[in-house]
Amino acid sequence: MDNRTKMLTAEPDLPMIDPFGRAITYLRVSVTDRCDFRCTYCMAEDMTFLPKKDLLSLEELDRLCAAFVDKGVKKLRLTGGEPLVRKNVMHLVRQLSRHLDSGALEELTLTTNGSQLSRFASELAECGVRRINVSVDTLDPDKFRQVTRWGSLDKVLEGIDAAQAAGIRIKLNAVALKDFNDREIPELMRWAHGRGMDMTVIETMPLGEIDADRTDQYLPLSQLRADMERQFTLTDIPYKTGGPARYVEVGETGGRLGFITPMTHNFCESCNRVRITCTGTLFMCLGQEDAADLRAPLRASEGGELLARAIDEAIGRKPKGHDFVIDRATKKPAVSRHMSMTGG
Repeated sequence: MDNRTKMLTAEPDLPMIDPFGRAITYLRVSVTDRCDFRCTYCMAEDMTFLPKKDLLSLEELDRLCAAFVDKGVKKLRLTGGEPLVRKNVMHLVRQLSRHLDSGALEELTLTTNGSQLSRFASELAECGVRRINVSVDTLDPDKFRQVTRWGSLDKVLEGIDAAQAAGIRIKLNAVALKDFNDREIPELMRWAHGRGMDMTVIETMPLGEIDADRTDQYLPLSQLRADMERQFTLTDIPYKTGGPARYVEVGETGGRLGFITPMTHNFCESCNRVRITCTGTLFMCLGQEDAADLRAPLRASEGGELLARAIDEAIGRKPKGHDFVIDRATKKPAVSRHMSMTGG
C-alpha cells in the first residue's frame, strides 16, 4: 500500500504525515479575516471582507480544531485578521483550553496586533495561553499610525503591559520594510530584549493585492543581518518555537533574535504546519494556491470520519515548498489572496 493510499484509508486518530515524511503537528487557524488595522504591507485600505454568514461558527471552529488535535496537532495558533476582534472569541479559546487540560495539546497561542490585549490578557492567561506573538513594526507613534493606517501605538503598548502582568510571554514580530523601519530594528530589538521579550524580523511576503509597491518595500534579511553584525555579536543557536524562524543570540543584550526569510531562504524542508481559513479552507502551504474544503465534510456529518478523510487526502497533497516571488515586471504578488484571509 503506497503512502497516498494509506492516507485515504486512515483512521481519524492516526497522525498526519505528508508525502515528504514531515509530521504535521502545528495548526494555524484564522478565526476572522477582519482587522482593526490596515497595515500597508498586508491589506489595501479599502478592504472588502467576507460576509459574516460565510464564516465558520465558533462551534464549527472548535470541532475542526478538535479533529486536528485528534490527529496529532500539538500546537494550535489562532490568527486573523485580528483574532481578538471576532465576537465572543474568548468562548472559543475557553473551549480549546480543554485540550491543554487533557494533555493532548502542548500549546495554545495566538498572533495579535495587540489592540485588544488590554481587554483580554487576563482571560487568555486563565485559559492556559502562556505565550503570544505581538506585531509591532516601529516605536515611533507617527510612523506606527502610518504603517497601520488606523492603529494606536499607545493602545498596543498598554496591551503588552497587560499581557506581561498576566504572566504571558511575548515575542515581538516586526516586518522589515526598506527605507521605513530598517534603521529602527536595532532600537526595537534593544527595547524588546530589555523587557524580556524575544523578537523576530520577517521579510515582507508577496501575498494579496495592496496599495503599496512591494518591490520598494522588500528588504532581504541577509542584508539586515549583515548591517546588524556591525553593531552586535550574533551567534546562531538551535532554539525553535515550532515556527520557521531561525534564531541568534545577541551578545550585547542576552536576548534572542529570529529571522523569517520566505524570500531569501526557503524554510520548507522542516515545515510541520498547515493553515485553516475562517471559512474552513485548508491551505497545506502558505505560498501555494492548492487548498481543501473542510467546511462541507464538517457540516455533512456530526461524526468525524468524513472530516478525517478529507484532512488525510489534503495532507497527501502537501507540497515540498512554496514559490514565493515578487514579479518585478508586473509588481504582482505570488499569491493573490491576502494574508488576513489565510491567517498570518
